Amino acid sequence: MARTPAAHDVVIAGAGNAALCAALAAAEAGARVLVLEAAPEEQRGGNTYFTGGAFRFPYRGLDDIKVLAPDISESEADAVDVGSYLEEDFRADLVRMSEGLADERLVDVLVREAFPTVSWMREGGMRWVLMSGRQAFPAAGKRRFWGGLALEAVGGGAGLSDKLFELSAAAGAELRYGSKAVSLLNDRSGRISGVVVRGPDGFSEIRARGVVLACGGFEANAEMRARYLGPNWELAKVRGTRFNTGGGINMALEAGAAAHGHWSGCHAVAWDLNAPAFGNRRMGDLYQKHSYPFGIVVNVNGERFIDEGADFRNYTYARYGREILRQPQRAAFQIFDAKAQPLLRDEYRVPQVTKATAKTVRELAAALGVDEDGLEETVTSFNRAVQPGAFDPSRLDGKRTLGIVPPKSNWALPLDEPPYTGYAVTCGITFTFGGLHIDEHARVLDTEDRPIPGLFAAGELVGGLFYHNYAGGSGLMAGAVFGRRAGLSAAGA
Repeated sequence: MARTPAAHDVVIAGAGNAALCAALAAAEAGARVLVLEAAPEEQRGGNTYFTGGAFRFPYRGLDDIKVLAPDISESEADAVDVGSYLEEDFRADLVRMSEGLADERLVDVLVREAFPTVSWMREGGMRWVLMSGRQAFPAAGKRRFWGGLALEAVGGGAGLSDKLFELSAAAGAELRYGSKAVSLLNDRSGRISGVVVRGPDGFSEIRARGVVLACGGFEANAEMRARYLGPNWELAKVRGTRFNTGGGINMALEAGAAAHGHWSGCHAVAWDLNAPAFGNRRMGDLYQKHSYPFGIVVNVNGERFIDEGADFRNYTYARYGREILRQPQRAAFQIFDAKAQPLLRDEYRVPQVTKATAKTVRELAAALGVDEDGLEETVTSFNRAVQPGAFDPSRLDGKRTLGIVPPKSNWALPLDEPPYTGYAVTCGITFTFGGLHIDEHARVLDTEDRPIPGLFAAGELVGGLFYHNYAGGSGLMAGAVFGRRAGLSAAGA
């Protein structure tokens, strides 16, 4: 095995948002940085490339938003209501989504450092825009933002990824593609001193003062999904990269790192039934189908099985994929009538969509392969259960059903205006919640809660932040916050 002398101070395994934020921070601190990307260059960027590019962070109002997006014009500013999303709101969401299990130390860092981190990214050259299309609805003469999200990176996930690569290269980081870290090196003191890499020319050893693991969870590893998430998870589609197979987690565990977080939990969404097994870079996140709060969701028997209006989409979409996986044939169907069509997101209008449209509910069921009597009965019962009230998609409007199970708690409108359209979806897994235990400085901890010298971690392979559910935009934000911290800590190792 070839040995490479210590030409680098910091070696980073992975090349998504967390990894490249670590690279930028370490380079700013004066370190010589090497980024190892397992994928070939044309598939670079990890899961980041497949995201919508949204970041969740606290802000006090439009003035804070304009710090990050100074190109917002006066006319644009006058036309929007972004409200506020304070630190206490962010903290409450992280605690609520995790059912009180989120690691308090990590939550404290994430909440406190989120806005300074996106500001740091902006100062470094990242550009942000308002999420007017996906996170706002007309209300009181303006576009009202909802659910604690206001900004996304220019170009979405692909734009975020490309910009981070551009900035990392400009900062002096070396990037190697097709180079997968497969194990950690340590010295006699137990300090991590580098990595073993499998690259185009075989295996080699790369020495460094600090190693940052930021190469994703195990969502693309069917065997690990079945082992940790449970039966049938090996059958789920993977929304993003095929290269997140748990290698970083496993090599750290072999080096004595502690496992942490919700190992049987994951982020999984409604994903087009006929999407490919792994993410399609041309499509990005457009196989997702996230406008279900404005219709009903049924299985092949025509039966509803979730409360489509339990909360804003940001707070339910990541757990409903699991519910779909439990249904017969791992399939579900989102049903809308004509009055809901203007509310649907752009992803419903791409050519690569599995859908059917019909003049009657019964004809729609036949076209989708859903039990016809079952869907007719479900729609009839649902329509009878809808209660009066004002419909407002920009807030939790309380317009609900009464007397059916499951209920619909908000945005309940009868399905009574043809044509009717149904979209066929299955479960698409985004990332896994279980991973490594880190401290507030992104140092990896061993099974006695002691930092492992020279080893740091960030991104989706960190456990302890997300349990059971997830607030949209939290993952990219956590990756950036702890990626930055990991890079700084590794540079000082």
